[in-house]
Amino acid sequence: MINSDNLNRLLTAVNDCGASDLHLVAGVPPAFRVNGEIIIADEDALTEDEITEMADSLMNEQQRAKFDSEWELCISILHSIAGRVRATFYRRNNHPEMSLRICGDKISTRKELGLPERLDELARKPNGLVLITGPTGAGKTTTLNYLLDLINNERRCKIVTIEDPVEFVHENKRAIVVQQEVLTDVRSFNRALIHVLRQDPDVIVVGEIRDHEAISTALTAAETGHLVLATMHSPNVSNALERIIGVFEGSAQKQIVLQLSNSLQGIIAQDLLPAADRTHRILAYELLIATGAVRNLIRENQLHHLENTIQMSRKEGMVLMDNHLYDLYCKCAISYDTAVSRARHPDRFTKQPN
Repeated sequence: MINSDNLNRLLTAVNDCGASDLHLVAGVPPAFRVNGEIIIADEDALTEDEITEMADSLMNEQQRAKFDSEWELCISILHSIAGRVRATFYRRNNHPEMSLRICGDKISTRKELGLPERLDELARKPNGLVLITGPTGAGKTTTLNYLLDLINNERRCKIVTIEDPVEFVHENKRAIVVQQEVLTDVRSFNRALIHVLRQDPDVIVVGEIRDHEAISTALTAAETGHLVLATMHSPNVSNALERIIGVFEGSAQKQIVLQLSNSLQGIIAQDLLPAADRTHRILAYELLIATGAVRNLIRENQLHHLENTIQMSRKEGMVLMDNHLYDLYCKCAISYDTAVSRARHPDRFTKQPN
């Protein structure tokens, strides 16, 4: 329960100005992220003591002990006006500081989010691995929750999620949804992912796959009849696959390449860009569908050919990031400078046909 008057005031202000994040840094006034840009509040700079008091008001005894020992912590809290908030604590100059992300209280539609129709088809697969990749703040969790909600609305099944922390609470609709939070319900992603297979799930949702153990378990689950939805930090489709394969060596790598080629259903790599009028942000994405040709490229470790395969597979619904950037620019959704700055091949981008 939040009992700091100062923090209550700031979270109410976040809600009023439509900010996505609140940053509390000593020596700087409160800072809001609005439409992707940091806006500094017109008030006094925060002191270390003020931030420490606000941090203490958010943590329980167990969380405080973890923060004191590990110097970092991420938890979810519930605010009467701002709703569910993800609070991330870190240390600077031996004092706590905070970044708070507003999670929202509703699932947006695919059209509102700007996601492709083919993504819905991936969520309707009975098994396999669907990956959502992108940098921090690219809307990966929002897309993940959209897909989870789609399955929840359409399929009689059991969905188990492993999140750090839970950012959106899903009610049971056609499906049973069991949401587990790291350090609240489970001790770690990896241990929870191994144990979840014994809970008779149909769909497994993993907040983030980070290392070889999580990747290996997720691929095994995807191969054995489960649909696995997961996020990871990677700027594009090719890099995501390279990261998965690259954490293994020797015979283990050969095994993972084979599992990946068999179980992958698709990858969406996304980013949020400032709109041309700077009033909101626009989703730009790259979409890979695991066709036979894509599976062969993965199996033969020919990932450098993926970009060309995506380019040549528009009829299958695949989308190359540079092409989507160009489409957004042609629709005047983003500026030319924004499009070129995010393009993988800016020189090729400028030569696109009208």
